[in-house]
Amino acid sequence: MLGEIFNTRYEILQLLGKKAGRRTVLAKDVNTGKLVIVKLVAFGSDFEWDDLKLFEREAETLKSLSHPSIPRYLDYFDLNSPTLKGFALVQSYISAQTLEQHLQAGRIFTESDVKQIATAILEILIYLHGLYPPVIHRDIKPSNILLGERSGNSVGQVYLVDFGSVQTALGKEEGTRTVVGTYGYMPPEQFGGRTIPASDLYSLGATLIYLLTGTHPADLPQKDFRIQFEQLVNISPGLTSWLKSITEPSSEKRFSSAQEALKALHKPQLHDVGKLAVSKPLGSKIKLSKDRHSLEIVIPPEGANLLSVLFLVAFIILWSCLPVLLTIAAILSFNTSLFVSNLPFLYASYFLCDKLLFEFFRNIKLRLDNEQITCTKELFGFKSHLTKPSPRESISKLIYIPKHFAKDSDGDKIQVPAQLEIWAGAKKYELGDNTKIKSETELEWLAYELSDWLNIPIERVGSRE
Repeated sequence: MLGEIFNTRYEILQLLGKKAGRRTVLAKDVNTGKLVIVKLVAFGSDFEWDDLKLFEREAETLKSLSHPSIPRYLDYFDLNSPTLKGFALVQSYISAQTLEQHLQAGRIFTESDVKQIATAILEILIYLHGLYPPVIHRDIKPSNILLGERSGNSVGQVYLVDFGSVQTALGKEEGTRTVVGTYGYMPPEQFGGRTIPASDLYSLGATLIYLLTGTHPADLPQKDFRIQFEQLVNISPGLTSWLKSITEPSSEKRFSSAQEALKALHKPQLHDVGKLAVSKPLGSKIKLSKDRHSLEIVIPPEGANLLSVLFLVAFIILWSCLPVLLTIAAILSFNTSLFVSNLPFLYASYFLCDKLLFEFFRNIKLRLDNEQITCTKELFGFKSHLTKPSPRESISKLIYIPKHFAKDSDGDKIQVPAQLEIWAGAKKYELGDNTKIKSETELEWLAYELSDWLNIPIERVGSRE
């Protein structure tokens, strides 16, 4: 095949790749003298009709695309040479190495490099997914991304190639679904033959994890189908969280679009947060659940041993008996003065009962969604607001105040527990000692999670005297 001239125009120079039924070669256009890429599907013992269907789809898709970071369609023709019979697709040649080749050569990719590559591919995906119907690549991986020469602080021009697995259908494909893609880079839904624009995002995330770890995603440990990469990299918490979001096994929890992923990648980074914890502290009983639409924090009651509960219950009963009996007597005898004088004792009884329930049985729930923020205390299905709800858009600040010393009214030093404040207009929602969170590491973890979900930075205040 080498040295042959296909279609009286393309002189074959080098075989670049070969797999069942398909080949990719480097050729020279004898009419223009320029190098081109010729992709071939050949009839033979390893030929499959699904290959031809994908090949024709690739040609039609490339013909309709126009993007500087995607190869240009040049020609398509029937191939009937002495050595091969089939079809040929000609596209522009890009002088650049693949990310896979860079990795095999020992190149180390920094966090800045990875962010630049992510940005470039996301911008390409915004173009592809924005077409009608959307164009889904379905096989994003290091060997399908080309990287040009580095220039200054720029990682180099980034290109997305090989549209041999592309899908353009809006709904289900006709006939039998063909599972395409590469193991390790495919999201779970793609194994079932279903792909959506967010499927390309997962593949991009797995590719970036490979660049950072140097380990193929399929060889990394998994937990609940999530790629476990954090222990192998030394990157910022923001990028770690972003990579975890873009490689969510559930497509519903993943970024819904390339635009959303790009915006999240370049959101303002957390500043002045010191060494805030970024994962749930071991042994914490606080429950946190979140997705793109809501975040909910549930703080359970502290609980107590049976002896202390019985002692407190007995004390409250003894304390409350006399005020309750006097109140009943005042009502029955219409003695207003007795009723009024007994009110402080009734309030004290109520306060003790409330404290018992609060300490041992009542949950506190902070919930944010696309509409509002609420903070409630809940007991046996009954709810009451600790702070009245506020619109989500009114949230302006997230302030973390570590444990510190302050002066009381007598000028004596006292220790002030750590506190996390969410400001929504003039309202303040507090998490800390008042909500039974005494652990700084738990507050630091919640501060990070809230900052990540709200997309606002944490303001760290040293002390308030």
